[in-house]
Amino acid sequence: MARGVIARYRDFLPVTEATPHITIGEGDTPLVAAPKLAQVIGCRELYFKLEGCNPTGSFKDRGMVLAVAKAVEEGRRSIICASTGNTSASAAAFGARCGLDTFVVVPRGNIALGKLAQALMYGARVLAIDGSFDEALNIVRAITEQHPVALVNSINPYRLEGQKTAAFEVVDELGDAPDYLCIPVGNAGNISAYWKGFCEYHQRGRAARRPRLLGFQAEGAAPIVRGHAVPNPQTVATAIRIGNPASWQLAVQARDESGGLIDMVSDAEILEAYRLMASVEGIFGEPASAAPFAGLRKLVRERRAGLDLSGARIVCVVTGSGLKDPTTAMDVAPGYSILPPTLDAVEAAMGW
Repeated sequence: MARGVIARYRDFLPVTEATPHITIGEGDTPLVAAPKLAQVIGCRELYFKLEGCNPTGSFKDRGMVLAVAKAVEEGRRSIICASTGNTSASAAAFGARCGLDTFVVVPRGNIALGKLAQALMYGARVLAIDGSFDEALNIVRAITEQHPVALVNSINPYRLEGQKTAAFEVVDELGDAPDYLCIPVGNAGNISAYWKGFCEYHQRGRAARRPRLLGFQAEGAAPIVRGHAVPNPQTVATAIRIGNPASWQLAVQARDESGGLIDMVSDAEILEAYRLMASVEGIFGEPASAAPFAGLRKLVRERRAGLDLSGARIVCVVTGSGLKDPTTAMDVAPGYSILPPTLDAVEAAMGW
């Protein structure tokens, strides 16, 4: 029976006796070794943290369970979020679980089909605007200032508290923190949450050290790298298509305190990593989840000073399932054969 994030890590979370212990089986996701891709990078060990194995297919469930539990504890009857997709799916699922009215505001045309389908099936009221994620976030923030509805975006501090549990699991599995943790950066809450988790485990003696964090944005949506907001962010990696991250300063703090970096990768680099992860190691993440491995390959090519990957143990975070965005997968995957229903035709196509 699944314990869930709140029950497993209660001593590390801001919960009270009045906090409901809700769960739909979030957390406890696999950490999978990738020896063939480790050879590509030239590192000692490479692992992928498969957050797409969470109930709604992304890491968002870790933080959402706590944000929604605290909303219920506070007596809220409805929740709202802005989203590029994963947050809306997670909020809708936990909202349904708790009998809450869920509203999600999304940028029209910039949400992957799988994620939109989830939000609708979970019963959320989906409101699509002709604007960006950043505009959607501004709208929902204004709504929660005027109406009794709980905001469950990552600016809700309970979201990051829940998301930090992924760092706990990495340490629990490996026995200590890795040398490097590589992660996509969109709204920038997750890199901040991982750093918070690693620091707390270190402070409590559960980890002997803390990793260096390597965050990667998409080239067309890289405000932290460029040093200014991007008014019209563009990238195939819709989960990180964000031009003005809500947790910008927290991410910079995590980068600097860990001695790490935040860099950017092109869509071409993301899609090549996306294909390699799936075809070489059987790891199928949404495009944004390929940004960390794409970034590692870029760092190796550039021989970035100050980074010694050769003897390193590295973890890449796969933030969402590849099934979240089937359209991109079909666009970049090899074609398939259509044959007559005969043994000879199938054998011939197989080269036999």
